[in-house]
Amino acid sequence: MLPEKLARFKQILLSELQAHTDNVRAGQAAAIELSDDDVKDTVDMSQMDVNKELAFTLGARESQMLADIDQALLRIKEGSYGTCARCGKPIDERRLEALPTARYDAACQTLIESANGEDVHASL
Repeated sequence: MLPEKLARFKQILLSELQAHTDNVRAGQAAAIELSDDDVKDTVDMSQMDVNKELAFTLGARESQMLADIDQALLRIKEGSYGTCARCGKPIDERRLEALPTARYDAACQTLIESANGEDVHASL
């Protein structure tokens, strides 16, 4: 991949890293706020439990995105960004535009999802 394009993808990833870091911080602040002991009744307690579970799920997704971004930045540093980790072929730039953290080309991603029983048509 050309150095200019690599620099552009690095900038995209750094921007996403900042956005997801901010989301994690906001989620942590919201979780602390949800810990309020001013619960009035069982309906309030149930709603608080649902909100906590939602905050936990969103936090886990954000954390996974941060890990994926860190891995993509590491691949840039190592010189393997844009190369499929399964077959070694270049990942189409349109795929990287849509999913800058992609580790596999579309064909390999489809094979992996198919082997895992995931919906083949949902692949990026």
